[in-house]
Amino acid sequence: GQKPIMVMAKKSVANFKVRAGAPSAIMVTLRSNRMWHFLDRLMNLAIPRIRDFRGLSTKSFDGQGNYSLGLSEQAVWPEINMGEVNFTHGMNINLVFEDSTPERSRFLLDGLGMPFRRDEE
Repeated sequence: GQKPIMVMAKKSVANFKVRAGAPSAIMVTLRSNRMWHFLDRLMNLAIPRIRDFRGLSTKSFDGQGNYSLGLSEQAVWPEINMGEVNFTHGMNINLVFEDSTPERSRFLLDGLGMPFRRDEE
């Protein structure tokens, strides 16, 4: 139900067969209820379905407290029928926090139930 934005390539890279101005990705910004529903589904449905999952890295926070993670394939989402998929796509997920620090963002995500690795502390 959210309209995506097409992201165009800024540079041509011959090794990746990418030309400047060609579509290279799709981006969606979620806010309010849609963001909370997505975060809930990410933590409770998608992340537990990752193969050999041992927890998310706590080193993926930037200086402003934003957290980034990547999924290598879309098969972790239960509504995707992998029998109908011709090509597996990955996705990058960026959680952006306003006026935060890495410690405050980590505290919030821990409280929400984000499954971080315990051996990195």
